[in-house]
Amino acid sequence: MDTPPTSSPLTHFDAHGQAHMVDVGAKAATHRVAVAEGRIRMQAATLALIEQGSAKKGDVLGVARIAGIMAAKRTSDLIPLCHPVALTRVALDFVAEHDPPAVRVRATAETVGPTGVEMEALTAVQVALLTIYDMCKAADRGMVIGEVRLLEKLGGKSGHFVAAPLPPAV
Repeated sequence: MDTPPTSSPLTHFDAHGQAHMVDVGAKAATHRVAVAEGRIRMQAATLALIEQGSAKKGDVLGVARIAGIMAAKRTSDLIPLCHPVALTRVALDFVAEHDPPAVRVRATAETVGPTGVEMEALTAVQVALLTIYDMCKAADRGMVIGEVRLLEKLGGKSGHFVAAPLPPAV
């Protein structure tokens, strides 16, 4: 006996629970923006190497910026059910934080199309953070990547989303 199909609030599953790529063919092309961020915590000496530009592998944040942009452009190759998106802009910003020592990475992705760019912004952040780790691991293998999240999303049917502030670190 077949089980009746159930609907799911998860858009990447059909009524039978099978994974599928969402059909965005009938959706209007609109301007869409997503902003994501994350942090990599490290020793104070490692942050000093990054800020002084004296890491053995070179300009850590410059390389991480290019890696994040490249990753955003390849998101649909990495995440199985993501649509290829014609990005109109990807920008990464880095902020050194001293207490505790960390680098905060923020990525903004934009497009004009039928689907959003949240995954592109999140992928850019993750790969930029991983690049910082890779470039600094000889000095500090104990770095911790975390707090990666979507901060804001604009455009599309679901409208404007702004994340609630994170509680203060303990």
